[in-house]
Amino acid sequence: MSGIDYKSSGVDLDVYEESMRRVGKLVQSTTTPGVMPLPGGFAGLFRLFSEGRQYNDPVIVSGTDGVGTKIKVAQLTNRFDTIGIDLVAMCVNDCLCTGALPLFFLDYVAMSHDDPTLTEALVTGIAEGCRQGGMALIGGETAIMPDLYSRGDFDLAGFSVGVVEREDVLTGKQVKPGDVVFGIASSGLHSNGFSLVRKVVFEHAGLNVEDHVDELGTTVGDALLTPTAIYANLVQSVLSVPELRPHVHSIAHITGGGLQENLARVLPDHVDAILKNNSWDIPAVMSWIQKLGDIAQAEMNRVFNMGIGLVIVCDASGTEEIETILSKQELTCYRLGEIEDGTGQVKLI
Repeated sequence: MSGIDYKSSGVDLDVYEESMRRVGKLVQSTTTPGVMPLPGGFAGLFRLFSEGRQYNDPVIVSGTDGVGTKIKVAQLTNRFDTIGIDLVAMCVNDCLCTGALPLFFLDYVAMSHDDPTLTEALVTGIAEGCRQGGMALIGGETAIMPDLYSRGDFDLAGFSVGVVEREDVLTGKQVKPGDVVFGIASSGLHSNGFSLVRKVVFEHAGLNVEDHVDELGTTVGDALLTPTAIYANLVQSVLSVPELRPHVHSIAHITGGGLQENLARVLPDHVDAILKNNSWDIPAVMSWIQKLGDIAQAEMNRVFNMGIGLVIVCDASGTEEIETILSKQELTCYRLGEIEDGTGQVKLI
């Protein structure tokens, strides 16, 4: 008679090894020149002085986040190859607000049981997000916890690391009256407010992920799973130009709290950002959700990005050159307004 083993408790090490074999090529696909091989190592190595870059006084920047209840939508659609992009985006977009160059990413996947197919799909998205952000996926952890997660449940978390010269760190202190506020379009809902979204769409309206929404031209599932935009290339297109970098005074990632709360975080207390309400396009998916749930406009503005995923505040003297660069990017750039004397508030007029 055999004794109790790990498999009988819900963890199959053979299946776990299969999962790790599947993700190896995905991790390799994100390799950048800074990655240092360490076969069999317990940590990832990355050379700070890589790709010919030399730093005088480097500051390491880090950011961590998860995907939230957008995971529930992925489970309903049985599609798991996009939320990894959301994971990377939510982390790296925060780091970009300091002016940092993204370097590498690590993930943490917690699951109810070993599932090589699910693991491969999740890391497929994470690897794609890393490639979009110009980062290397240098490590991670997959935790199997059958007594903590119900069968089929999982969670995602991760963190990104970047670097910036100390003298180039964006703190918002340089923002002054006369500065121009640019907004970069979001790709949709991104990864915020999904508890409200799911309540409206699935509970209140009784829709299914397979239902087609005529006004969106797609299914419910596809509309809600649109990955979060990653702004690394866009930000670097401006910050990598030596004569333009000093003109960028602050950057804000628009997530939970909306445009007003997040932009206010990078404003000094002696100025206000005056934004014109009709200066950008509201994504159709947000108008649809608002109408479906009869959600007040103030609540929409506080919960969702409302079409603006990133804000860049720059000196008026660099406006033309910066706007030209931003207009060549894939996502639409809007001129939202200007900075005036004030008390650190963001006002929509």
